[in-house]
Amino acid sequence: MKGSTHMAIGVAIGAAAAAHYPFTLQHAALYIAVSALSALSPDLDGPSMLSSKIGQFSKWLREMLYWSGLLLIVMLIWLYFAKHLFVVEYSLAALSLFLLGLIIKDGLMRNILVSVIGCALAYIGLSHQMTWLLGFGLFVAVAPWLKHRGLTHTVWALGLWAYIGSGLEKQLQVEGIMLVATAGYLSHLVADSLTPSGVKWLYPIIKKSFKIPIA
Repeated sequence: MKGSTHMAIGVAIGAAAAAHYPFTLQHAALYIAVSALSALSPDLDGPSMLSSKIGQFSKWLREMLYWSGLLLIVMLIWLYFAKHLFVVEYSLAALSLFLLGLIIKDGLMRNILVSVIGCALAYIGLSHQMTWLLGFGLFVAVAPWLKHRGLTHTVWALGLWAYIGSGLEKQLQVEGIMLVATAGYLSHLVADSLTPSGVKWLYPIIKKSFKIPIA
């Protein structure tokens, strides 16, 4: 299934969460960012959000996400080392933009960049004793080198993502973040199960692809 569809589903989940929980603009942005990133993250393992025949708007969107996120990351790195300032909300927004831009790319350089970001996240998580960020960083670092629709498209990865979401919720003290993250990730697996290739939910224990028939 196309990444644009996964993103749309993720945004819809975030918007629903923003409507359900007590509304603030900051919380709404967090719900949408977390759900959109969660809905696309399983595809860090291979072929990107869009094929090589992307349209002009998609190409423009990709470049905007990529460079906006990169600029914010550079600023946050400077704040971290110069001012010893680490703001989870801003970092999450910056990394979401940059990773979304990278997810829709492909190739060796893309994989290397994603892994470098993952290693940096893992280091920050280890340094600040934030196990959820350590787990997220390791996921991001390893995923690009895995077989497409392999381990990132399993119940094991979903469980890890739920744990990451739970830690993020405790960090931010924003109700519903764990649920939104888990729902976003789950939506990707369910949507891919609707395709002819299906999803190996229990890989590598069971290598059979499970498919949801469409009447």
